Order: sequence, then C-alpha cells, then structure tokens
Amino acid sequence: MDTSHTKVRVKVPASTANLGPGFDTLGMALDLYAWIEMGIAEETKIHLIGDQMSGIPTDKSNLIYEVAQMVFDKAGVKHPELEISMYSDIPLTRGLGSSASAIVGGLAAANALIGSPLSDDTLFQMATELEHHPDNVGAALFGGLVVAFWDGERAEHIRIEPDDRLEVLVAIPHFQLSTEKARHVLPREQSLANAVFNVGHSSVLVAAFCTGRLDMIARAMKDALHQPYRAALVPGLAKILAEATDHGALGVALSGAGPTMLALVDRNSSRKEELEQFLLGTLKEEQIEATLMWLKPDRHGVQLLTHFDEQCTLFENIKGDVRL
Repeated sequence: MDTSHTKVRVKVPASTANLGPGFDTLGMALDLYAWIEMGIAEETKIHLIGDQMSGIPTDKSNLIYEVAQMVFDKAGVKHPELEISMYSDIPLTRGLGSSASAIVGGLAAANALIGSPLSDDTLFQMATELEHHPDNVGAALFGGLVVAFWDGERAEHIRIEPDDRLEVLVAIPHFQLSTEKARHVLPREQSLANAVFNVGHSSVLVAAFCTGRLDMIARAMKDALHQPYRAALVPGLAKILAEATDHGALGVALSGAGPTMLALVDRNSSRKEELEQFLLGTLKEEQIEATLMWLKPDRHGVQLLTHFDEQCTLFENIKGDVRL
C-alpha cells in the first residue's frame, strides 16, 4: 500500500545545548518553534516567510531541500522537485538550535512525505552526522532533555523527561554569533583538571535532572571547557554566569555557542522579575540590547501536523501559534 503523501507539515522545536558542562552532549528542547511544509511539485519552489529568513537560499542549495534529498536517496526514491514553505520563530545564529531545527524538520518532513520508511534512529544518525554533534538535533527530534554522544560513526542518546517545575528564561542579544567563530576561540587541547571538572559537573547535573534535585543545579552547571573562552565574545556573560543564581536562577549557562544566555528557573519562584532586571541591566551596562523570553521545555520533539486547512497557506494555518 502506498502510504506517501503529496504534502506534509511538521513543527520542530528550538533547543539549547551544553547546559554548562555538557559540551556537545546535553541538549534540551524548548517551546519555540519552526514550521515546515513540504510537497512534491513539478518545479522546485521555496518560500521563506518572515524578515529573519532573508539571505537564506531559495533554490536547491537550501538546507531543507538538501536534507530532504538525503532522505529520498536513503529510501531509494526520487523526488527532485519540491515545494517547501518555512516559518520560524527561532532566531538564527543565536545559540537556540536554528540549524538543528531546519535539519530535523527537513528530515522528518521528507520521511513523512514518502510514508516514513526511515526510523527515528536513522534520522538521528543522519542529523548528527550533518551537525557533527548530537545535542541540538537529539533534542529537536525527541524532545525533552537528551544526553547523547557521537563517536564519529554512531550516535547514542537517552531521553530524560523534564521536571514539571522547570522554566527557562532566555536573554537573546541583538547580534549574531556564528558557531564557527565561537568554536574557533576554544583551545585545541584541555588540561586533565578541566576534563575531570566537566565530567564530574555534567554527571551530577544529569543526576539532578533525573532525581528532581533542583537544588544541585546551580553548582552542577559550572563549566571549564568552553564558557570561560567564549565570555569575551559575549560582553556581560562572565558576570551573568557568576551572579545570576544570586538573583533567583536555579542555574545559568551560555546557550549552545551563544550569544543567547539561559537561566533555569523554578516556575514557582517569586524572583522572576528580579532575575529579568538583572539580566537586562547587566547587558545594558555593556551597551547590549536583548530580548527576554520565558520558555518551557518542549516534551514532544518534531511533530507531524495533521489538522490543516488545505485552502490556506502555511502561515495562515499557524499564525495563532507563532510568537515573534
């Protein structure tokens, strides 16, 4: 039986990686989304909706088109012409997994378009190989908190259900920081002391998430491998890392490669406004404007959407759900 579709739509979450010490190994999905519509066409057309999508290719060099063709090649089918529409609330090159969402969304949409012959694990392996680390793509694909590794050949992951008490406050500076630039400042070699520091802190952080020990997050989120070296790229980061827990955060970290910073917060905290003012005030001292956003962990990962008005555009169908 042919289970393929002529048009599909997916919703894929943003993600934050590292969470401090879990460099390239810890990721968490967030309830900020991108939506992708994909259909088989006679001629390739790519529609990118929204001002922040300017500059992204709208021909066959588009990342979503390219990963879709990887799915088709893997499945042994050919669909060289596609019509793709995308809208995203996830800011680009800010450390919130925009490239991972595009990769995972493109893989999932293409797979659904041909009847889902590829398993989630196969999509995870393909996404990890494209990103070269599994944290963002794992979170975007599976939702929740993801602990993962990639040995260059195969990725493995374990998903952790996020604690109901967790909320996330992100401070998104109004400047972009490429992952390549943020990785370039990292030393090629690290001391044994730094390695032991991060292994211990990352292990305790995962244990804290698994056991609900929110009181351990502040100490466990400390990092020695990447944040000290990236602090010069994000003015105010050093102060925020050192002092945010004094203003109501459970823990604080640079989100991925930055420049976004995130604070984990107890949803019942009475100090949310204090934390907001601390983050904005610290960045203002450095002449940096930023947008604050309260988010929650996404628990679903990428989702295939089934309730759509076929007579409406992608944006008309989702406009009640968008944030930005």
